[in-house]
Amino acid sequence: MKILVVEDEKGLAESIVDYLTKEGFICEVANTFWQADEKVSLYQYDCTIVDLTLPDGEGFGIIQTLKKIAATTGIIIISARNTLEDKIKGLEIGSDDYMTKPFHLSELNARVKSLIRRRNFGGNNDMAWREIRVQLQARKVFVGEKETLLSRKEYDLLLYFLSNIDVALTKESIAEHLWGDHMDSADSLDMVYSHIKNLRRKILEKGGRDYIQSIYGIGYKFAAS
Repeated sequence: MKILVVEDEKGLAESIVDYLTKEGFICEVANTFWQADEKVSLYQYDCTIVDLTLPDGEGFGIIQTLKKIAATTGIIIISARNTLEDKIKGLEIGSDDYMTKPFHLSELNARVKSLIRRRNFGGNNDMAWREIRVQLQARKVFVGEKETLLSRKEYDLLLYFLSNIDVALTKESIAEHLWGDHMDSADSLDMVYSHIKNLRRKILEKGGRDYIQSIYGIGYKFAAS
């Protein structure tokens, strides 16, 4: 799952990213309004964490941009501003949650996970599709009743596919989802092929079906039929 952290306090932003990365998230940071506005216009995120007070604009403007482009990301506001008016405005224009600074990173992590479960997986801790079952909290995957050990990237790739059944995904979009800002340094397209080959092999070895289809000139699709 991919997170955008919009926070101008670099120390706090680094702490959030370090904590969430250890929890298995892919994180990107925007320290200014315009960095954030550009990122949300170009890329998709599962959750966006937004500070309201930025050096060159208001976090409310980022939320309005997300709603204008009909982004599917969940939105959590983090702010030192504790007025009822700010909380009501944030919720009314489209945020899902509001946390007042200071806060515990463990609570932010729990709220991010809860929000992603509600938005992407119907609030469930388990995700099941055909013979494939994923325990989201434990990050475990089963094919039939057999546990299938996946690397972190293979796990992220499987969730991306399961969230986009029958959707044609370009190699570039898969690479951007797996590596975020670091996709250029990952030999991304070759690595996408390698991770897909390994994921397909591991599912087949446990008795699952081959749902991954190559689409010539485009990328891949996790097909229901």
